[in-house]
Amino acid sequence: MTRRINAAGLSHVKQWEGLKTRAYRDVAGILTIGYGHTSAAGAPMVTESMKITEAQAEEILSRDLRKFEERVERFVKVPLTDNQFAVLVSFDFNTGKLDKSTLLKKLNKGDYDAVPVELMKWVHAGGKKVKGLVNRRAAEAGLWAKGEFVSSNTVEAKTKAPATDVAVVGGTGAAGGGGAIGPALPEIVGVGSGQQDELSSGDWTRIAIAVIIVVLTLYGIYRKVRA
Repeated sequence: MTRRINAAGLSHVKQWEGLKTRAYRDVAGILTIGYGHTSAAGAPMVTESMKITEAQAEEILSRDLRKFEERVERFVKVPLTDNQFAVLVSFDFNTGKLDKSTLLKKLNKGDYDAVPVELMKWVHAGGKKVKGLVNRRAAEAGLWAKGEFVSSNTVEAKTKAPATDVAVVGGTGAAGGGGAIGPALPEIVGVGSGQQDELSSGDWTRIAIAVIIVVLTLYGIYRKVRA
């Protein structure tokens, strides 16, 4: 039996898709209804002036999500908490690109902490950063962080960096504790640079989201170093 998205994940999808009980055309001109349902997703076919109830919209969403629940189960090879599973279903429902993503490759190698950073790379549409997608990815990253770290029996989680990669302070290797920060520096710099526009925007909502992303990333790096 296919694993289903949990209540927290379902609430997330419904919040970001938004409910429309009357058919409308999205930004691409595609007829859409309910929680982002289109004819391409399967029945029912969306027609002009079509109307549905909220209960019908939820039933359609449940059917639409099943495809992506099955995809997550098929493509992910490591154990997931319910929240982590829900995040990947939401992400794939929105992008349809889970199987082609670097996120999946890193996760299947046991690098759970890479997921929030990878999620934040999927915030562009038409070559431009979209605020709605930034907010959605940040919410997914937050939900992912609520899931406990799970290590697969078959896929070994990333281990501490070898001694040759540790940072050198005062001419000696800073081994142990937080010393293995050297290999993580590009990731730290990358996430800081990636959020520079948000941090300097003057918009407190955008700044708060950027801070959350940076904190989650640094926490993930800290756990890697301490492993």
